Amino acid sequence: MRKTSPKPDLDAYLRLNNASFEEWITALRVLSGCDDIKCRPHSGGGSIGSLSALDSARGRVISLKASKGIDVSGFRSTESVLLLPREGVPEIAIRGGLWRPLDRLLVLVPQDRFELRLAPGTKVMILRPDVGALGDWIAQSSDQCLTVLEAIIDCYLERLPFVRGDEQARQLTNRFFDTLATPWTPRKAAVCSERNLDRRLQRVVEKIMQDPAWEFDLKELASYAGVSERNLYYLMKRETGITPYRFYQRARLTRVRERLVDCQCEVPHISWYAADEGFSHLGRFAAMYREHFGELPSETVQWRRNLLRRSVASAEELVET
Repeated sequence: MRKTSPKPDLDAYLRLNNASFEEWITALRVLSGCDDIKCRPHSGGGSIGSLSALDSARGRVISLKASKGIDVSGFRSTESVLLLPREGVPEIAIRGGLWRPLDRLLVLVPQDRFELRLAPGTKVMILRPDVGALGDWIAQSSDQCLTVLEAIIDCYLERLPFVRGDEQARQLTNRFFDTLATPWTPRKAAVCSERNLDRRLQRVVEKIMQDPAWEFDLKELASYAGVSERNLYYLMKRETGITPYRFYQRARLTRVRERLVDCQCEVPHISWYAADEGFSHLGRFAAMYREHFGELPSETVQWRRNLLRRSVASAEELVET
């Protein structure tokens, strides 16, 4: 049985998509806390990429995806950070050194100011504890240690798509960073490395996520998976912690969020986007949206609007200087 995970990333916490250069650099500064970050596109014009972020009391997880080539410099942190390539092979230069492939997990300490070179389609995840939590792992600095860390991160990312809502997502993230704060041992990875999504559930997940036009039908879904309705319900509940319908609902809400993040119109048609995904009652939709993402649909739109204002103001300051 192969180890798989449905969109094992921060799709539900998308903050910016199809971003312009000004938006990209402004959002990256806001999300990373590094005001002196600089970006240099490899070619002019067009969208730079997307950004997602999930905050918790213990730390922040950021996902960067480039839609065109770009160099990003000026990264720094008061705490150690983890860099994990998710798609493609990005490059990294540390302390002004030579560029080298970032082809596996890398642990960086605060003094390791670094630059990233992202080719089109490259995705990198930045995991930053809020409190010094990686000291024991840094001291080990071995292949075995990195393998354990990668397994723990994979386990966290595999569970994230199946959370019941925003509160559980943040609790899961807190537990993840708490795990990093405890002394390392190879045994930590044992459960995660053996955890596989049942192939029948994998079919269900792919059906729900890859067929936006499909309307929920438990009988059809069970037939597609090759099990009875009752078995599918309890199998998914046992393996993921949520029911098939709950996962279907979260997938629809995530698709609405993607459209809201992309919305740059003066009056966002939130009710239209909701109706397109089968949410007919705007009040109930808004309540479910906040439960899943920790903010109202209007706040998702407002975040990008605020970012646009900030990026315009920054550009004007550069022109004046």
